[in-house]
Amino acid sequence: MSPPPNTTNGSIPIIRHGDGVLSPEFLQKAREAFLAEPKWRLAKNAVSRFDPLEVLLEKEVKDLNTHAYTHRVSDHECKATAQKASGRCWLFAFLNVMRLPMTTKYKLPDDFQLSQSYLFFWDKIERSNYFLESILETADEPVDGRLVSWLLTAPVQDGGQWDMICNLVNKYGVVPGSVYQESFNSSNSRRMNLILTSKLREFAMILRRQSKQGYTKEQLRKTKEDMLEQVYRIVSICLGVVPTVFDWEFEDKDKKYHCYKNLTPQAFYREYVGYCVDDKICLVHDPRPQHPYGKLYTVDYLGNMVSGLRVRYNNQPIETLKSCALESIKNGEAVWFGCDVGKFLQRQLGYMDLRIFDYDLVFGTSLLGQNKAERLEYGESQMTHAMVLTAVSCEGENGTKTTKWRVENSWGDELGEKGYFMMTDEWFDEFVYEVVVDKRYVTEDVLRVMEQEPIHLSPWDPFGALACS
Repeated sequence: MSPPPNTTNGSIPIIRHGDGVLSPEFLQKAREAFLAEPKWRLAKNAVSRFDPLEVLLEKEVKDLNTHAYTHRVSDHECKATAQKASGRCWLFAFLNVMRLPMTTKYKLPDDFQLSQSYLFFWDKIERSNYFLESILETADEPVDGRLVSWLLTAPVQDGGQWDMICNLVNKYGVVPGSVYQESFNSSNSRRMNLILTSKLREFAMILRRQSKQGYTKEQLRKTKEDMLEQVYRIVSICLGVVPTVFDWEFEDKDKKYHCYKNLTPQAFYREYVGYCVDDKICLVHDPRPQHPYGKLYTVDYLGNMVSGLRVRYNNQPIETLKSCALESIKNGEAVWFGCDVGKFLQRQLGYMDLRIFDYDLVFGTSLLGQNKAERLEYGESQMTHAMVLTAVSCEGENGTKTTKWRVENSWGDELGEKGYFMMTDEWFDEFVYEVVVDKRYVTEDVLRVMEQEPIHLSPWDPFGALACS
């Protein structure tokens, strides 16, 4: 028997130098070109011993970045929060926006927090139900098809989007952090998520099998209810049982005692928080040519609550996002926003600046070879993190040209300036994808976009990404 093609004695592969193959001649040429250039050898000696970003850091750019701003939301700031080893940035950012006016109204200490764990609890329950309903809806789809495979990838991850927040708050309200405190599993959510994911995949298998066996819709829903009881049990064990009625008691900055008794989470939100999610609008910047501005978009199977708000994206030019955020800050209202936080970020200093790392100097190439639309199209960028805009600097004749932004993060107070970061306006252009502002800061034309029937994007579209860093 003759050996198969491309082998010797039927076992050892032969590398044939056809089109597209890396030839020894090319590899030798690349090696010689590298060794012939002293600066590449110097870069090798430095980068091979240290974190590349430490070597790339531009000292002059670092020295120019200062935390001085022409407009601030408030004269005082709250202590930075810490989401720790969880993907709850979207909830932290939202509750950080809400707590700021509360600290002024009630003279609360700067470390006052609303409970992130409370909304996290209900998101796990609601999202599990949303996932199982999606499984029932796609029961006739092949289990190895792209849609069901995508659904099974991460049934109950931590991240979220703005309309998911609206769903949770409008149904369940909020509570002070002292009423429902952090647990090990809220701050370290990986193990709980693994348990829930394992069970939800098992439940998906059972529901799909029962559907194929001809179970009625009522029978399938009864099976689902039994499954969700297990989910509720797991989440309650990991996070604790959520309160239904509570007393809010605290001492203000003047050491004066206050107590508001027999509150429900919904009543606390309506009567004491003073922030209405229904008055806000989420604007996004998607510059891909196939997604025109002035249109409303949604992403299929992106949500957390059955019969709740679907995630809606009002697509606008980046200048609209910046001008609305500027007006909000000038009027004393912080801004929830979503971005691709890992790009051109000096984490320890808290600087988000396109010039902070000189890749060309060290590697002889740039990491800005694609524009924003191209990065979305080729998987290089998407929204990964939510934070809060609390200040901005402007210049120009009318004082409307923004130059830099102050950002409240939720990574603790040891990074940046006690947990607050600095973002340049150029970084905003390239890596900010959405902002949430009050409706009174947008024009009628922009508001009317929300009345459109949304254009549907695929579940795996980059705008289906969740803020989870």
